[in-house]
Amino acid sequence: MKSYQDIAALLLRLSLGTGFLSAVASRLGLWGSRSSGWQNFLQYTAQVNSFAPARIIPAIAVIATILETSLGILLLAGFKTQLAAISAMMLTLCFGIAMAWSFGLKEPLDYSVFAFSAGAFMLATLPGYRWSIDQLLNS
Repeated sequence: MKSYQDIAALLLRLSLGTGFLSAVASRLGLWGSRSSGWQNFLQYTAQVNSFAPARIIPAIAVIATILETSLGILLLAGFKTQLAAISAMMLTLCFGIAMAWSFGLKEPLDYSVFAFSAGAFMLATLPGYRWSIDQLLNS
């Protein structure tokens, strides 16, 4: 890969990873007064998943948080990058579809959910990941 492509891949990997971790940090109160908090996240999860029974909303919130934390760390480290990127694409695509179902198409477009998903898919298609744990293990 050319050097500018390596830099673009690195920036994409880092921005996707930090995007996930920032969202998790907000719901866990780690952004201080700018945090959304867990209760607000539960309410938002219920709104986004308006088609889901109320009793499973807490499980959806916990599973999403675990996935986003795991994917964020994997992407930042560049470990199992292709698998993490495919998983990130599927997670955000499901999120975007749920948002569109519950709020209409404007919401996921305004929040660039589909662009995030497409970026993750693009990352998954790259032939290698320079400056990553994957590169160190494959050397």
